[in-house]
Amino acid sequence: MNLEMLRITRNILLRTFVVGIGFVLLIAVATFGCWDSVIGTVTKLAHTDQATLTPILLEFFSTARFFLLFIVLSPALAIHWTLKKESAALRSLKENTPSGAPQSAYRL
Repeated sequence: MNLEMLRITRNILLRTFVVGIGFVLLIAVATFGCWDSVIGTVTKLAHTDQATLTPILLEFFSTARFFLLFIVLSPALAIHWTLKKESAALRSLKENTPSGAPQSAYRL
């Protein structure tokens, strides 16, 4: 896997994290902003009460947080730091390479 593919993967993961945070915030605002007006309809449709619905919502937001932080953001940060280290190593290699020497002799 070359550096360009790692950059694309990192960018996809970081953008997925940002979009996911946006969706979770939108759902949280809609849920808690309309809680009093929607709870009657939801309890009738789901044949449940508010005491049962609250742990379900708590589990949803906990699962969303776990997914966004540990499944999406952690690999994105690891790839970001790897790319940063590789870029620094390549820059230092180019600076230390004599101008007449072939580049292939100084590969990492």
